[in-house]
Amino acid sequence: MKGSLIRALCCAAALAPLPLPGAGAGVLRAQMQGTLEQTQRIDSVTVVGRRTVEKVVPAQRLSGKRLQRLSVHSVADAIRYFSGVQLKDYGGIGGLKTINVRSMGSQHVGVFYDGVQLGNAQNGQIDLGKYSLDNMESVTLYNGQKSSAIQSARDYASASAVYLQSRVPAFDEGRRYRLRLTLKGGSFGTANPSVLYEQRLGERLSNSFNAEYLYTTGRYRFSYTKRDGYDTTAVRRNGDVRAVRIEEGLFGRLDNGSWRAKLYFYDSERGYPGAFVREEPGKFRHEDRQWDTNFFLQGSLDKRFGPRYRLAANVKYAYDFLRYLSDPRRDVTTMYIDNRYRQQEAYISAAHEIGLAPWWDLNLATDLQFNTLRADLTNFAYPSRLTLLGAAATTLRFGRVRVQGSVLYTHVGDRVRAAEGAAGDRHVFTPTVVASWRPFRSEDLQLRAFYKRIFRMPTLNDLYYTFIGNKYLRPEYTSQYDVGLAHTKEWPAARLLRRLEWSADLYYNEVEDKIIAMPTSNQFQWTMVNLGHVEIRGVDLAAEGTLRFGCVESLCRLSYTYQRAQDFTDPDERWYGDQIPYVPWHSGSVVVGLAWRSWSLDYSFIYTGERYESSANIPENHAPAWYTSDLSLSKEFALRRSTLGAAVEVNNLFDQQYEVVQCYPMPGINFRIIVSWTL
Repeated sequence: MKGSLIRALCCAAALAPLPLPGAGAGVLRAQMQGTLEQTQRIDSVTVVGRRTVEKVVPAQRLSGKRLQRLSVHSVADAIRYFSGVQLKDYGGIGGLKTINVRSMGSQHVGVFYDGVQLGNAQNGQIDLGKYSLDNMESVTLYNGQKSSAIQSARDYASASAVYLQSRVPAFDEGRRYRLRLTLKGGSFGTANPSVLYEQRLGERLSNSFNAEYLYTTGRYRFSYTKRDGYDTTAVRRNGDVRAVRIEEGLFGRLDNGSWRAKLYFYDSERGYPGAFVREEPGKFRHEDRQWDTNFFLQGSLDKRFGPRYRLAANVKYAYDFLRYLSDPRRDVTTMYIDNRYRQQEAYISAAHEIGLAPWWDLNLATDLQFNTLRADLTNFAYPSRLTLLGAAATTLRFGRVRVQGSVLYTHVGDRVRAAEGAAGDRHVFTPTVVASWRPFRSEDLQLRAFYKRIFRMPTLNDLYYTFIGNKYLRPEYTSQYDVGLAHTKEWPAARLLRRLEWSADLYYNEVEDKIIAMPTSNQFQWTMVNLGHVEIRGVDLAAEGTLRFGCVESLCRLSYTYQRAQDFTDPDERWYGDQIPYVPWHSGSVVVGLAWRSWSLDYSFIYTGERYESSANIPENHAPAWYTSDLSLSKEFALRRSTLGAAVEVNNLFDQQYEVVQCYPMPGINFRIIVSWTL
């Protein structure tokens, strides 16, 4: 393993001189009208710049041009560059993509889109592959919880959280609209056109419309070694995707506040190529298909009433449809399945910030959520779930010390069609304590620590899925402990290094009453049980530096994670204390780039160390380390009243054959060309 890590880092170092630019300096615009003999009138002044956000809890963020210039297709691809994250990717553009933060499980990760959580009461997993970066302003990962002065109760209810922030319309002086047309195309028959139109509707109102279409055949070659040691090449089939995404947003400004409304629509049809170990030419064709339709409408309000009170409110309605088809006439290893699932969600939230003193704030939040699940399964329970969340948090500031404490109350009540068929109601209180200290006035060095206790209610599938669900399941509980350092230093007048930011965190997590699937009296009928107990010890390191060589600006971003995630479920098992599946001991990433005038050259590198594909850490389950390198070159051309952009990307530069999930091979070297026109 050490040898593969050294070779991978040498490979990254060899390409390291290729950087990524940071945000530009702030711009001050002021216009004065009149003459020297007349009274001067100064129009409004707009200041644009980087706002420094105090990271009381560990947070990682990609935004602006840094985010857009990564060689990625979706939000899931971008999150791979964060430390402490394991991505499960089932191959290709259309494969399911979920994340696991610090080895606590994907269901413990909350995903928020423009401040409102994306939900899936059926199985608790959010497919991040559905969310494009075409209109995304930033992607932020918080361990523990965001330590904002005001936030909904949902913000406190996850072990970690991913925040997706879409672009807010911005207009140049004298312009009332902005239009961007983009066409992406490349390997595997990929065609991906999109349009973004923004319009100023008034002094305080603007509109944003974004639409995108994606098509790919999903066919790519891969190599693998048979049991007899013979290397062979095959082609992944039935990985095609046809998807349409439409977003419409309204943005308004109020006195001492703002509001926004968003409509989101996604519709897709895709094939699932299946695990390649079953493939024999002419026998197994893997023609499983899935159709998805996702729709939500949400609105947010944030307004300050006087110097001591602030209100933030959210409302949302979501509808999700899923159809899954498996036909044994095309794949003899499966049984005939043609099921349809429909989910609905209604959500409302109100959060209040009260300034009790200049050094003391109080945040009170209440959320109410109602979910239903319908399916055409035999003896289906038709469950519905009412969730009530209440959070009380306080923030204290004593000089360079900041302390935040919160208590979250959760009530979950389920109802099903059968009498007495629902799980019992849950009433749970979970605390969180966050503290930070800046030991020096003149130095931006921060010591931070947090403790958080949280629980995850079993999903509706866990409890009520026909023949599998178990209504007597207990919730999963997690305990998180973290202590870390963060430091930022700037040298604006320096010749070379302009800015350096780094952080280091040590953490220990426990997951109790882990929910897993176990066979019953035979291997064909499984049920969900509470058996697991996992302990995770880890280190997250991250660093980012900005350099300047004359008119050339560069940025380098590094991340590294060490994790020891052990399964202590059953002391009698041979693999008691072994590493849990798919968690590598070592992982990391490098992003470097170079910006000169209108040219940009960017290189990114991801490394995942050796791991095991089962709880039994035996040679048969060993998965070797893998790493990939991506390279892109882009150029902007200034036209008379518009801008033309062009980019060429080479992904998996060294054509490495690897698998993120066992038996689901990833694409080898592939290409993408991007052309955009902005008016």
